[in-house]
Amino acid sequence: MTSRVRDVYVRKPFFVDGGTDIVSLCRALSERRLSDALVRDDGRIGIFTTTDLRDALLRETPPDRLAVREVATFEPWSVRPDDELYDALILMLRHRIHRVLVREGAGSGEDGIVGVLGQLDLMAFVANHSHLIALEAAQATSFDELKAAARQIDSLVTVLDGDGVRVEVIAALVGELNRQVFRRLWEMLAPPELRANSCLVVMGSEGRGEQIIKTDQDNALLLADGFACEGLEAITQRFTAALIDFGYPPCPGGIMLSRPLWCQPLSAFKDTLRRWIHGGDPEGPMNLAIFLDAAVVAGDGGLLAAARAHVDFLMMNDAGYFARFAQAVERFGEGGSWWSRLPGLTGRAAAEIDLKKLGIFPLVHGVRALALEHRIYALGTAERLQALVETGHMEPSFARDLTDALRFLIGLKLASNLRQIAEGRPPGNAIRLTELGTLERQALKEALAIVRGFKQWLGRHYRFDAL
Repeated sequence: MTSRVRDVYVRKPFFVDGGTDIVSLCRALSERRLSDALVRDDGRIGIFTTTDLRDALLRETPPDRLAVREVATFEPWSVRPDDELYDALILMLRHRIHRVLVREGAGSGEDGIVGVLGQLDLMAFVANHSHLIALEAAQATSFDELKAAARQIDSLVTVLDGDGVRVEVIAALVGELNRQVFRRLWEMLAPPELRANSCLVVMGSEGRGEQIIKTDQDNALLLADGFACEGLEAITQRFTAALIDFGYPPCPGGIMLSRPLWCQPLSAFKDTLRRWIHGGDPEGPMNLAIFLDAAVVAGDGGLLAAARAHVDFLMMNDAGYFARFAQAVERFGEGGSWWSRLPGLTGRAAAEIDLKKLGIFPLVHGVRALALEHRIYALGTAERLQALVETGHMEPSFARDLTDALRFLIGLKLASNLRQIAEGRPPGNAIRLTELGTLERQALKEALAIVRGFKQWLGRHYRFDAL
């Protein structure tokens, strides 16, 4: 998984001109025992596959008079030889494609094309076959089949962790596989007109791509204004119930599309956003924070984009709200400087600590607040930190320390969750210090010190003392 694309077999490209007719092209593919070709057409590059052949046969024009440019897909997705293998895997999962171009540099046209990386070649190289899980989910025809695919994700996590795969790679893969399951379940439950007039989203850690073990489900449904669907409540209830059956626990706070608050038309949801920001709802800031991590799973992504743009409109550079929003980082933890005594803790104080409250939440939420302030629309915390650096709002070394601290804390939580599951305990945020070795305890101390420094930095940036 940490190998480079160049380490995998990349097939040399087979080029044809855009004016080639479909029959001649298929004859050439058959002679070469290929199932795809790259198409040159007036300076642009496309790809023709057996899927395009299926669509071509449904056209009125006879195949021997149909030019390949009419059915090829132009501007195909591409990766670079030095990209990590999981980048190509995520790209295939996200866009439901079986091939990507491998291209040197950022050129266009035929220049720099090294070859074509196929799904089967990638799967032959990657032993865990995570793509098979996505394929099973996409082709599931019953709840039982989809449930079987979803249940395999947990065992995949165990395998990847045992093989030493980096935690951010595991999180990215799991996030994409979960979305495949959610998307297919929604396709099985929602009629076409509902899917076309709504946007299914995941939020919180799932939306950020930072949830690995199934601990809860945060999702919502935005509806197009003026659209009504008979039996909508029953559909959303079945969706939530099915996810619970698949192993995704219900959200303790009720942040699920089966609740009316999280299943609204766009205009009504905009009013809800206004109340969260300018009203007196004590849950408003928390709900807003969860929504800011929303990612599209299925449907009309324009609905989510419109709702997110409305947040910026409501803010109107409201520095006071940004500060109050960010101040939530101070409401977690247990005060004092206990982490300075971490290696020597004994008795009850050493039993368990909450990694989310003391480390992950302050870091994630602080970065989320900065992203909100500076209108950064990346969702992942690491991506938000990189964007803050690129826009000049944070020093690169500070962002790197925060990214390293977050990944260490998530990795520590994952290891703890896997132990909890193995012992028959529900996975949670608490970690037993007695289970950590000396090096892990020292690394935890340093990671929490970085979080403490970040909270102090936020305090100066937002002037918490003046609130």
